[in-house]
Amino acid sequence: MADRSNWDPEMAAFTAEAEQEAAKYPPVRVTLPLEPHRRINDLLGMRTAVGGPVMAETTDRWVSARGRRIFCRVFRPAVDRPLPTLVYFHGGGWVWANVDTHDRMTREYAAAGMVNVVSVDYALSPEAKFPQALEECAAVVRFIAESGADWGLDGSRILLGGDSAGGNLALATALLLRDTDGPALKGILANYPVSDSRFDTPSYQEFGAGGYGLNTERMSFYWSVYIAHEADRLNPLAAPLRADLRGLPPVLVLLAELDVLRSEGEALVEKLRAAGNPVETRMFPGVVHGFLRATGAVQKARDAVAAAGAWMQRVG
Repeated sequence: MADRSNWDPEMAAFTAEAEQEAAKYPPVRVTLPLEPHRRINDLLGMRTAVGGPVMAETTDRWVSARGRRIFCRVFRPAVDRPLPTLVYFHGGGWVWANVDTHDRMTREYAAAGMVNVVSVDYALSPEAKFPQALEECAAVVRFIAESGADWGLDGSRILLGGDSAGGNLALATALLLRDTDGPALKGILANYPVSDSRFDTPSYQEFGAGGYGLNTERMSFYWSVYIAHEADRLNPLAAPLRADLRGLPPVLVLLAELDVLRSEGEALVEKLRAAGNPVETRMFPGVVHGFLRATGAVQKARDAVAAAGAWMQRVG
């Protein structure tokens, strides 16, 4: 059990309640086959998905790419003017979660950022290995840029966003589009992103044993099933911290203090800045990985959404 003396009190209470709820089900383990664990994980994830701002319209859509119909959900806030489009990639270690588990988060961003949100159900691992999810994410962005008007969206003002593995995909998608003559982007919102494949950073050493929402064992498993070949751990499109980061749009990186991914997030910010990109960052003390899904209970999660919303209104 992690020492919670330095936790934000609301974060500690939220986590304790979540642990009590999880105890009603068989343990969610990071082991193959994933499907029975995936069902329970996503069921538990739905606890924080309900509620949030009421949208003027919510529509289910599909994009055909890589031989698959990629499910997307479009959220439109009640704002009577043309809005930018945030294409959002959910977290979940590339192996679980979906558009439904992140329903509230995407509603929050639509309202706070005054953006239309396209939430993407990319293919999960281990069924789909790197780079399929990445290529699906890029295909959705290209579709919005070229045909967004068919969905009533502005394809000329696109931001990318994601949390954890979704933050990884947002960064990697921006890199892939940059290098393949893709559409220009207005910004990238990276919430505690996975940006490297190392497990020896200071934050892994401090929080990797468990009890902080994410641990070394889980991240090691996620990487092992995401990639098809060991060499892919060093591929800059899998580990964006290893990429040439020049020429990206403005980036906002939001980090949690008590998170194994904090150190690589801090390194990402420094490398983005050194590469000449406009980059902003906020560190939220006393909270753990995944805290943004607790907007209904944790003020710092609401603060983080508000900060991202203000940033999107500026850059979008």
